[in-house]
Amino acid sequence: MAEASTKQLEQKLGFWDLQGSAIGQIIGAGIMSLMPAAINQTGRSVVFSFLIAAVITCCGAIPIIFLCSCVRLRGGTYTQMGLMAGKTFAGMATITSMMQFSLAMYGLSLAAYIRPLFGWPESSEKWIGLAVLTIFFVLNLMGIDAFAKIQNALVVILIGSLIMFGVMGITKVQWGTYFSNEDGYFMMEGAMGMCQAAGLLTFATGGATVVVNFSAEAKNPVRDIPLVVITSTLFVAVLYAILAFVAAGVLPVPEVGNSLVNVANHILPKPLYYVFIIGGAGCALASTLNNQLATSTKPVMAVCDDGWLPRSYAALNKNKVPYKILTTFYIIGAICCVSGLSVSKLGNLSLVVGGVTGAIIAVRTAAIPKILPEQWARSQFKVSQGLLNLMAFIALCGSLFSTYMNASSLFSDMPLLIMNIAFIVGGLAFGYFRGKSPNVEMTVSYDDA
Repeated sequence: MAEASTKQLEQKLGFWDLQGSAIGQIIGAGIMSLMPAAINQTGRSVVFSFLIAAVITCCGAIPIIFLCSCVRLRGGTYTQMGLMAGKTFAGMATITSMMQFSLAMYGLSLAAYIRPLFGWPESSEKWIGLAVLTIFFVLNLMGIDAFAKIQNALVVILIGSLIMFGVMGITKVQWGTYFSNEDGYFMMEGAMGMCQAAGLLTFATGGATVVVNFSAEAKNPVRDIPLVVITSTLFVAVLYAILAFVAAGVLPVPEVGNSLVNVANHILPKPLYYVFIIGGAGCALASTLNNQLATSTKPVMAVCDDGWLPRSYAALNKNKVPYKILTTFYIIGAICCVSGLSVSKLGNLSLVVGGVTGAIIAVRTAAIPKILPEQWARSQFKVSQGLLNLMAFIALCGSLFSTYMNASSLFSDMPLLIMNIAFIVGGLAFGYFRGKSPNVEMTVSYDDA
């Protein structure tokens, strides 16, 4: 097939499929990859960093909740940007849609948990990460049905394993000294360090909104996507609070290390320790990797529909999967896996970009009644213009706070900060100049649903 469109995708995902997608995305990024890094930055006050991150995340989700309650966004985040902010910013979304560096982060993080179980050398982690990425790339080529079945199974095992970790660990937390700074490991770098850790953790707590990229394949997106974003975020916030206390409060902070392995080894008997490593750490990271491979291709399909990239690039295989786009993301992830970049660097490559994008959308949220007057009138989340203005302002404040904290945490690593800024400038330049081409014609990639 030479060309394809988001209109050809099949609407097969129900509420629980989307819930599995959202929970798998949130938990994988937050607990296994970034929580240890946040603990090393702010110590036991990581619980408060998670609280701040959760509030910012909820604020940042406001635009998606309102907009997705109106229409089916077939191109996900790309359609959202084009509809709300116009052609130049839609071109910028083309660039940001291709930035899938975190695929390698999840693969490498999973490798860091798997490797010790078999006693393999540390140098093998990048190859294990590449193998994991390859497995899920092949599984995603099998179609959305296969994705949903695998994702739901991973999430069920994941939740059970994390609840086990939390229940058995909460009684071993050193509550008497938890909120004390006598050892120097509570608010290690002061309030700013705690807030910078919160900025990093917004990448973790914000995963639920990725389900917007499944709009074209959801059975009832205007009802299910807003509800999924809200309920999955609240559920995981409660779970995070329990796990954060255990992760930071059982062992002295310097002994936590770069993963939760040391904590799990301390609180769990050996058989349950292996269950946690496989069912908790393994399924958390695997579900996030699986989910991102499935969701990341849909915005790029809409990009191709509008001519920013060749339309043939969105070609579907027999399972209705845009295999050329998916293969590109696999190659990007594979290169990052074997490049030697650390997990933290991969997580920071696009942090500022995400915050700026969120700020742009937040500013335009108040204009939804003018952009989609008929659909807004029917929305189950319809509010007064005054309240909508207030919610848009709150969303903007959350995005600006997240952007500032992420940028400030990169001041000590100027190459990463410069790269983040370059992505923003390059994306805007691409949108402006490429948008003048006669080949680029913005089409309506949203439907009433």
